[in-house]
Amino acid sequence: MRSARPVGLLISAAVVLWAIGVTVWQPLTEPLGPWSEHLPGNNAYWARDLRFMAIIAVTLGLVVAGRGQVRWSGPAVVLGGLWIAADVAVDRADPVGTEATVLLAVGGCAVVGVFAAILLWRERGTPSAADRRALTGAACVAGVLVAVAAGIESPTDREPELNQGGLATGALLVVLAVGAALAAAPERSRARVGLAAGLAVVCLLGVGLVRAVPPGSRLLPELALWTVLLTGVTVLAWDWPGGRPVWRHHALAALAALVGPLALLLVTAVTMMVLVPIGATFTALAGNSPINSADSDVLVSLAGLLAGLGMALLLAWPAALGHRPGAPR
Repeated sequence: MRSARPVGLLISAAVVLWAIGVTVWQPLTEPLGPWSEHLPGNNAYWARDLRFMAIIAVTLGLVVAGRGQVRWSGPAVVLGGLWIAADVAVDRADPVGTEATVLLAVGGCAVVGVFAAILLWRERGTPSAADRRALTGAACVAGVLVAVAAGIESPTDREPELNQGGLATGALLVVLAVGAALAAAPERSRARVGLAAGLAVVCLLGVGLVRAVPPGSRLLPELALWTVLLTGVTVLAWDWPGGRPVWRHHALAALAALVGPLALLLVTAVTMMVLVPIGATFTALAGNSPINSADSDVLVSLAGLLAGLGMALLLAWPAALGHRPGAPR
């Protein structure tokens, strides 16, 4: 539990990925102008999804830093929403170059630092207990987004930056998911720490495997990655009655991890395509060319976030967490 705060603040360095996404990756996804003969197609704005996942990682990192307490998680969610709005405005301005990258990275890190300092000042005194359900939920959201980031695609899938961005964002989310799950554990035993290290290594290799598989054939590796990571989250975060995991409970969690993320992603993606065209709205607000009418402008980052929240409802069981808060750190 004592590792939650440094892990959360370290993960907040995702702001650097966001800055790179704005100034380096985003220009690669935009056509030369409105006179382009072909409007962009499916997954054209992959850089936007990677940026949004980096912003979500910042938010989740701050939730972990605050031990899942509402006085941290509430403001962190508000900050994430404001950051998304700022991202749209910055995207519309089309910044490019090293100077812009450094300026955005430094500015973003300063915002996170001031934000954390204010909340630390507000909670000065005796530390409160961790909210294990919130921490487990954060781990679930990050866990679902890992495979979304690792499997990100573009219309051509030829950009070297696409692989770099998918690998970096996926790896960051792996560390965040494992760190949040370990922070949610009722105690930090040697066995749990060893399991966390092993889970992180396996899932980092899984991210690389997903990227190595050709586009269109990544579903099975993504399902395997979801199943291993989310099941591992439950093993780390849930109670161990008698000092050992209750494996039948984790078997049920594995089944939910195998089926749940994909089903929830499909539901949210179809909803965005048919009922709530939020991707097209973000594209228009950022001043980018619309996706052609034969394709769909789906925010896979938002779909992954909603699917992760759904998995959090399934896996952050009060009974599995013992109906008790974590110890103060």
